[in-house]
Amino acid sequence: MSDSREELFGEKYRVVAVESQSLTIRGVRSGEVLTIINPDPETPLTPDEYPPGKLIALSDPSTAPGN
Repeated sequence: MSDSREELFGEKYRVVAVESQSLTIRGVRSGEVLTIINPDPETPLTPDEYPPGKLIALSDPSTAPGN
């Protein structure tokens, strides 16, 4: 599983579409399309925050320090 994590989190992504509750991105190298669902409906995603074409990277939440 570490190989797939490295591929997923080692990739850069471009924003393809943004809706209040989802973000669609495409891998720059892989071309893989992912849809990320917003876990917080009280805080909608916006095109101002994620404009189409913006380059982003994903971070692995399992490596983040705990509370």
